[in-house]
Amino acid sequence: MDLTVVAYVVYLVISIGLTIWVARTLSRNGRIFLADVLNGNEKLADAVNHLLVVGFYLVNLGFVALYLSGDETIDSARGVFEALSTKLGVVLLVLGAMHLGNVFVLNKIRRRGVMEREQQPPVPPQGWTAPVAGA
Repeated sequence: MDLTVVAYVVYLVISIGLTIWVARTLSRNGRIFLADVLNGNEKLADAVNHLLVVGFYLVNLGFVALYLSGDETIDSARGVFEALSTKLGVVLLVLGAMHLGNVFVLNKIRRRGVMEREQQPPVPPQGWTAPVAGA
């Protein structure tokens, strides 16, 4: 049996499984964060959460598919483990980078919203001044 094909199958199963697990975890736990970022608008938080999950799947599964092929032929069990560790390590780094990127952007949006909510309103008018004649 060709060990390269075995490595590809194991890589796909683990990578797709990790992508699904991370997406579900981020979706479940990120919903609360999004609701806070969006000032308690639950419907908008659910919609944004769903869009983020779809984008997460598209980018990560696309990366997994593109990163599948390799130039070397694997001819030993050691080669299978080495190829898998390299490929899965890169996939994990990409998943982590995407997660941190999302959190960074959402945190910036959240901070901007908090700053806007905490701003003091301008001072109300103290009185009225009549217009100057001839001006």
